[in-house]
Amino acid sequence: MDTTTRASKIPSLHQTEINWDNLDKTKLYVVGAGMFSGVTVALYPVSVVKTRMQVASGDALRRNALTTFKNILKVDGVAGLYRGFPTVIIGAVPTRIIFLTALETTKAASLKLVEPFKLSEPVQAAFANGLAGLSASTCSQAIFVPIDVISQKLMVQGYSGHARYKGGMDVAQKVIKADGIRGLYRGFGLSVMTYAPSSAVWWASYGSSQRIIWSALGHWQNKEEAPSQLKIVGVQASGGIIAGAVTSFVTTPIDTIKTRLQVMDNENRPKAGQVVKRLIAEDGWKGLYRGLGPRFFSSSAWGTSMIVCYEYLKRLCAKVEEV
Repeated sequence: MDTTTRASKIPSLHQTEINWDNLDKTKLYVVGAGMFSGVTVALYPVSVVKTRMQVASGDALRRNALTTFKNILKVDGVAGLYRGFPTVIIGAVPTRIIFLTALETTKAASLKLVEPFKLSEPVQAAFANGLAGLSASTCSQAIFVPIDVISQKLMVQGYSGHARYKGGMDVAQKVIKADGIRGLYRGFGLSVMTYAPSSAVWWASYGSSQRIIWSALGHWQNKEEAPSQLKIVGVQASGGIIAGAVTSFVTTPIDTIKTRLQVMDNENRPKAGQVVKRLIAEDGWKGLYRGLGPRFFSSSAWGTSMIVCYEYLKRLCAKVEEV
């Protein structure tokens, strides 16, 4: 059954809100793993550029995102834009499974929790999606942080005095030898402080903005008329862009501090407060927003691509006969 026929059997706007109970979990995980891996391949270079800008020092401070991108290509070629990528892909599958499971189960429970309060659709969506994003991110950090530490060290190896490595396993062995297992969780607190609120803000912004857009288009008043697939994708993409803009502005300072802490060698590792002072001394308060451009682009591009793919995936994996 194609997705058009499948969508037509799902009543009205509920095809944009397929809940956890109506999803084929096995198909969701298998197809989703391949789909999100493809998105990661396309957008990974943006993460490399962002990370390079956040750890820059000296003359590199004056480079913008485009200059940084060109410099990576000049020095390391296309391969330089994918440093640490194998490590990220290996860790991405279990991380996504944990994230999606926590996201959908928490969202379903939260919607039931707020239902008696008779709140407006955007407020309900903001609460349920925000709590779901917070829960999903927090649960997935146990796997994500070590992957993040290893991949970021690979992204900046040989750059501005950073050590070189033979691969992800080499990074892990050296980090554990120097600082024990806790070395792989360097910046864990800041990661939770960055990604959990970031995920909460992103999903809350997405859920509420999507409903506001649907309301402006008149679909909440006319729930019997199912929107076209093109309109559904357009609204979801717009919600992703709005969510990316809000999230990148709110969380970039914490992300910059976290990245600096994660890529520094153990013997030279400062405290978070010292990193903040150094950033401000080097570049003023705007130093905390280093990499804002790539982070905004990454957050918007990744978020929009992810949500369009994910919502399509949910429609694809819906148990239509049970709806």
